[in-house]
Amino acid sequence: MTETENIVYDVVVLGAGPVGENVADRTRAARLSTAVVESELVGGECSYWACMPSKALLRPVIAQADARRLPGLSASVQGPLDTAAVLARRDEYTSHWKDDGQIGWLDGIGADLYRGHGRLTGERTVSVTGPDGTRQTLTARHAVAVCTGTRAVLPDLPGLDGIKPWTSREATSAQAAPGRLVVVGGGVVATEMATAWQALGSRVTLLVRGKGLLNRMEPFAGELVAEGLAEAGVTVRTGTSVESVTRQDGTVVVVTDTGDRIEADEILFATGRAPHTGDIGLDTVGLEPGSWLEVDDSLRVTGSEWLYAVGDVNHRALLTHQGKYQARIAGAAIAARASGAALSQDAWGAHTATADHAAVPQVVFTDPEAAAVGLSLAEAEQAGHRVRAVDYDLGNVSGASLYAEGYRGRARMVVDLEREILLGVTFVGPGVGELIHSATIAVAGQVPISRLWHAVPSYPTISEVWLRLLEAYRDN
Repeated sequence: MTETENIVYDVVVLGAGPVGENVADRTRAARLSTAVVESELVGGECSYWACMPSKALLRPVIAQADARRLPGLSASVQGPLDTAAVLARRDEYTSHWKDDGQIGWLDGIGADLYRGHGRLTGERTVSVTGPDGTRQTLTARHAVAVCTGTRAVLPDLPGLDGIKPWTSREATSAQAAPGRLVVVGGGVVATEMATAWQALGSRVTLLVRGKGLLNRMEPFAGELVAEGLAEAGVTVRTGTSVESVTRQDGTVVVVTDTGDRIEADEILFATGRAPHTGDIGLDTVGLEPGSWLEVDDSLRVTGSEWLYAVGDVNHRALLTHQGKYQARIAGAAIAARASGAALSQDAWGAHTATADHAAVPQVVFTDPEAAAVGLSLAEAEQAGHRVRAVDYDLGNVSGASLYAEGYRGRARMVVDLEREILLGVTFVGPGVGELIHSATIAVAGQVPISRLWHAVPSYPTISEVWLRLLEAYRDN
């Protein structure tokens, strides 16, 4: 191993996914010299194994489902999807798992890329071991930002080590549809991948340990998504745990807690995420390897003046868009502190991440889509708010009925009765993903219901549901 001289930067970023890229973008915009360390592909999980490939797989599925609900079009789209063409388009969106374009972007902002495994070795110091064994030491004058994300968690099951199960990475990068696929889990990855691979030719069985799907959303979201999956041909089994998994002559054999035996060609475990912090030297700065990193609202690690943890590693909101939001905040906070300025609390809130507390939006790209922001009714009640839930059948909205014949969906807003503002909003139905930003503005901006009356939805659009929700609140 070759040891090189110490190189000094203003900022060192561990991880070149969307979060690390955005931290670097903000610190470079503030003219701080910045090094970015990445052991895999620049662009990270989202670009190659999560957001982009999964949505590239799902978009044709959802488009076909929408078309099948329209008289005059439905008859021409009854055949199967062209799986090879869908996978080829997915490959284009991942740049065929090459990161030349992302490297060019880093070069364009003036950040220096270091390929290799980065580890903290003490205060403000990162050691990078390159693919050839060469070790370089980077020292940060002002900040080190940990942006290493999360990894898939596999359960401790007999036989699992020998079967090479799918995680989210294999599910989004597979080059062919397995004939039979078992999906274990009931969250976003499980439901989205069940949606995609069923439409691409697999016979999918979804095994859910709990009582329903998408248990972090309103209960009706999981119910409607489960109905949609079943109608598409997915076998959905709730209240079912996996006891053991083996692979016999190439066939995956799953035994459930009820003794049932299920055979498949592949099995996907979508059973949670853990922080990717096990081997980044946290112990050298008094932190526990493999732990989530607690931060303040400027994304600085609790008890530190120089270490930041941005994105999934801090466990505030495991979503790419929230991580990028945090990255913009962290970059601005690092720049302000580097200049000696106090962090401002102005209207822009440039140095504090507050949306992670009460206004986190999410879309699940199933058929139907499920979209939510803020608190569910149960969460609001558990937090001690005096609230009321207002529901409306989205199928009764003119814009929705035009969108698809037999449109099925539901909307809910959770109203804080003391302040008459919205604490949370949930939509379920075809096309609702594009509705959620209006809800996010209402929740994040704490817009009074009296003002929402004057935000007039265009007719005929699905957004007219806002008027119907407000009428239901007024009239009951």
